[in-house]
Amino acid sequence: MTDKLQLDPKTSALLVMDFQTAIVGMVPADKEALLARTARLIEVARKVEMKVVYVVVGFRADYPEVSPRNKSFGALRGSGRFVEGSAGSEIHSAVAPKLGDVIVTKHRVSAFAGNDLEMILRASGVETLVLAGIATSGVVLSTVRHAADADYRIVVVADCCADGDPEVHRVLTEKVFTRQTTVTTSEAVMAALAG
Repeated sequence: MTDKLQLDPKTSALLVMDFQTAIVGMVPADKEALLARTARLIEVARKVEMKVVYVVVGFRADYPEVSPRNKSFGALRGSGRFVEGSAGSEIHSAVAPKLGDVIVTKHRVSAFAGNDLEMILRASGVETLVLAGIATSGVVLSTVRHAADADYRIVVVADCCADGDPEVHRVLTEKVFTRQTTVTTSEAVMAALAG
């Protein structure tokens, strides 16, 4: 983890990634605690007027965004899952967006894939990304890699991320992400924003 974290809310954005009902339902650990921590973090970010961006996975009804060659998403074709407006694709009510928050739909694993997220961040003067997401080995990992290559400062909020495999989450947050990001807790981020 880190020493005293410093964040400027004017040049930072909180990315709340894949907190959709169907995805939250796949978390093996204590879902309620994860949702409660993330909801508190979102509220503190809003209080200090830090940009809050929700990133969700979504597709059109006939999945034109998905190639049958795509191993991860090809199986979704024809399933009806994550079609815009379908059951389970909505952001979980415990962390629901409010007026002023931004919602971006992605069509692959990374938060940046196939959308205007980068344009929104650049237009807002964002230099630091604070990441919360499900799954650590999916959206969080892919977003870390893209954001690092795009020269963002990155903060991974480890206790606001979860993975289907707790050991994978641990290895990523303790060994892999530390090479490119600051890995910390929701309490440390909230303290940095309050201070």
